[in-house]
Amino acid sequence: MMLRILILLILCSVSALAQDQHESMLPDVSYPYLEKLIEVAKANYPKVKAYNARISVANTAIEKAKRGYFDALSFSYLYSPRNTTTIVNPNLLNGYQFGLLLNLGAVLQKPILLKQAREEQKVAVHEKEAFDLNLEADVKQRYFTYMQQQALLRIKRQALLDVESMLKQVRYKYEKGEETLESYNKVLVMFSDHNQGKIIAEGDVLNAKARLEELLGEKLENIKVN
Repeated sequence: MMLRILILLILCSVSALAQDQHESMLPDVSYPYLEKLIEVAKANYPKVKAYNARISVANTAIEKAKRGYFDALSFSYLYSPRNTTTIVNPNLLNGYQFGLLLNLGAVLQKPILLKQAREEQKVAVHEKEAFDLNLEADVKQRYFTYMQQQALLRIKRQALLDVESMLKQVRYKYEKGEETLESYNKVLVMFSDHNQGKIIAEGDVLNAKARLEELLGEKLENIKVN
């Protein structure tokens, strides 16, 4: 009896091993879909929006610095009515008098401010480019992990089916008195272990999916490749 149950356990292990050898995650990997996920992440991830806002602020600062040259100019006018007798200086012109003043110090400072604004804009762009690269790598890593966990879950499910089939056979023989209670209990424990392994694998798949969707800002089910 024990020899037969040992043989069944060995056959089940060999079957699971063969399943492991043939199972692969590579056929499930879709690079067009992965590129779509990266595109969605760059559009939705809050930190990307923050970097885009910084670039927008930097561009505004450049435009402001360009227009700042006009700030160095000041316009003034003076109105003296013609029918008013000028007591202090009778030669003072009557009517409207206009003046245009140029702040030379402000003019000399503008190129420096403009250069600074442009450098800050470059820094903002480079920071966003660096973050985009990191985000792209994170999306790829989490996508591949998700695919890996799905492949492992398929292996666990197949192994559980094999053990379940063996359990039915042993239970049938036990009920007919052809197997011992000890042998039957061993298969029950084996079935319980495989079932627990499948549940853990299911949790790993859900966790991997949640971590990927954290970067995407959307459910995977809502993302399609055009």
